[in-house]
Amino acid sequence: QVQLVESGGGLVQAGGSLQLSCVVSGGTGTIPYTMGWFRQAPGKEREEIAAIRGRGTYYSPSVKGRFTISKDNAKNTVNLQMNGLQPEDTAIYYCATPKHPGDTTLYPQASYFGQGTQVTVSS
Repeated sequence: QVQLVESGGGLVQAGGSLQLSCVVSGGTGTIPYTMGWFRQAPGKEREEIAAIRGRGTYYSPSVKGRFTISKDNAKNTVNLQMNGLQPEDTAIYYCATPKHPGDTTLYPQASYFGQGTQVTVSS
């Protein structure tokens, strides 16, 4: 069983920055190959916004060019640097990894999620 604990959320003004972190524990003891970040805004479905598979990265169009995902293997941590935040980025942000270590797709129903961290961007 993999445990994910997110941190770093908060309240920021439009145009500001935040860095989210997700500490990974359990499982094999090393950070999984595939890690990702999802977010869920009020009244909306949870959406995948960034993923890292080995050294390859994916970003949704809504965050590409503003957000950067990275792994710190020494700390078993995956980070999400968020720049140029806008009010539409307000959501609960979740870290995720596939339940099956060999999977590279983050199917919501087949992934572990953390408890989430709230990000609020004021205009």
